[in-house]
Amino acid sequence: MSEKLQKVLARVGLGSRRYMEEVIAAGRVSINGKIAQVGERIEPTDELRIDGRKVQFQVEDEIRRRVLIYYKPEGEICSRNDPEKRPTVFDHLPQIANDRWVMVGRLDINSTGLLLFTNDGELANRLMHPSNEVEREYAVRVMGEVTPQIRNNMLKGVELEDGPAKFESFSEIGGDGINRWYQVVVKEGRNREVRRIFESQSLKVSRLLRTRYGTVILPRELRTGRWMELDKTDIDNLAKSVELKPRQGTGLFGMAKRRTERMTDKPMAARRGGYLRQQRRDDEQDQPQQRTSGNGNNSNGRKTIGFNKGFKKF
Repeated sequence: MSEKLQKVLARVGLGSRRYMEEVIAAGRVSINGKIAQVGERIEPTDELRIDGRKVQFQVEDEIRRRVLIYYKPEGEICSRNDPEKRPTVFDHLPQIANDRWVMVGRLDINSTGLLLFTNDGELANRLMHPSNEVEREYAVRVMGEVTPQIRNNMLKGVELEDGPAKFESFSEIGGDGINRWYQVVVKEGRNREVRRIFESQSLKVSRLLRTRYGTVILPRELRTGRWMELDKTDIDNLAKSVELKPRQGTGLFGMAKRRTERMTDKPMAARRGGYLRQQRRDDEQDQPQQRTSGNGNNSNGRKTIGFNKGFKKF
């Protein structure tokens, strides 16, 4: 069974099909020692190389499609390697034999919540591509008053430096005083998009938690810094949402299935990040006058507020 070359390269997580077509057209890809052409088909027995390095691949229907959900803590970066040696979201993921995890979307170092990882590059690219309008849902804590006019502005659309952006939905979910929690939905996932939409209205986001990506919801039993693997039904629903066919070899088997079942019954303790927490401690030692006073107010007079009892914890 043969497949188009650009499709194979996209599926192993090297980039989108369009980008892979550009790489092929640039003469960087070879099949059995010969420079490949865009649209050329490849067999499972062929030797595939990109920039001289061999690429391992399998026929699509033979690969078990897998998806992990990970609860990113504050202080981890969405990168495989960091020159500053900060912890990354890949540090605690399970090993995957003869394959690699592809991250779906990103969260900045100060944000927390749901991240998806898959070994199916095509699924990852479709979930991230703006044309598929996959919904991302966030719980956001905002400092400042969100007036009806501001709410309408953000739903109607605001102008950012990289183009117009808006919330698909916007609702209040808790909090009091100057800190209130809102639930928002976007369909693009541009860099820091949620934060920038609020900033366009002179509002500051103090916490941001992703609670849903497409059809996948952050489970209550999943703790910070932990991961779970999705079962066949959930993976098939996610694939169908971006018009990919289900695969026979999909979902949980053996130890992975038993691990997820145990986690549902008895969630593992949270694994805290620590990088930003230590950074804050260092800052406090350098600037002791910035510490919170015993009356619940910080040094500039603002009251410090935790979770409201009526807020839905994730």
